[in-house]
Amino acid sequence: MSRTVVLGDVMVDVVARLSGPLAPGSDSPASNSLHGGGQAANTAAWLAAAGERPLLVGRVGDDALGREAGRALRDAGVDCRLALDPEHPTGTCVVLVSAGGERTMLPDAGANDGLAPEDLPDELLDECSHLHVAGYALIREGSRAAARSAIERAGQRGLGVSLDPSSAALLSPDFLQDARGAGLLVPNAAEATALTGERDPERAAVALAGREGEVAVTLAEEGALWTDGHEVVRVAAEPAELVDSTGAGDAFAAGLLAARAAGAEPPEALAAACRLAATAVTTPGARPPLRRAPTRAGDA
Repeated sequence: MSRTVVLGDVMVDVVARLSGPLAPGSDSPASNSLHGGGQAANTAAWLAAAGERPLLVGRVGDDALGREAGRALRDAGVDCRLALDPEHPTGTCVVLVSAGGERTMLPDAGANDGLAPEDLPDELLDECSHLHVAGYALIREGSRAAARSAIERAGQRGLGVSLDPSSAALLSPDFLQDARGAGLLVPNAAEATALTGERDPERAAVALAGREGEVAVTLAEEGALWTDGHEVVRVAAEPAELVDSTGAGDAFAAGLLAARAAGAEPPEALAAACRLAATAVTTPGARPPLRRAPTRAGDA
């Protein structure tokens, strides 16, 4: 069975669901809750929900939030290899969810910025057939060397490598240079535009594919498209009632990778990715609901 190693951020999300418009300088009633988060952690959890047995490599603080993050991921079926950072706390992200379901994120990387090349040793890479990198690890200066090392070593071993650019607002002109070696990019439309300057998602995807190899672009309610620079495949979105869009892109990436690992061609893989993303938007928080009994409090 093929196995995917996911490298990158593990966060705890402080989710505030607003009941109406944000009132600057005053009070905005909301329903607040804590959830597991972090793009890499979310993708690994959705891979497990899709029937895979992913390996997650990341870094958390030596604190209660970090221990709980690991427990929750193991309960979700993820094989966690989380280094403990001696200096920084577990990363946190304030997620503002509008009454319409759209989200705005305010991340504090915490221990994620200390991710080191040795957190993903060669023997773990040798257990896997694919590496998926959360783009935040490349965007952040502290973790960039670890992400670059992982991509280079995966390529040397002949592993497939995919990369989610993570955040249109944070992408720099150097991102694609740092991303070299990733044969599959999984951006949303805004990220594809930020990387190419092309406002049309298909033109942006074709431009990126000419550089990287394959590109799958999420298009929200319009579905998704895939291209290798020559052929273009589009699929429609799965109908779903929007509850919370947090984690939908991570679920899409997981659905795509799981389908490709099973041998699906681009149309079927895109459709599978859209189905998992549709499940995500109907689920509060960024992770799939637990389908197994949680570990006991002492099972760290």
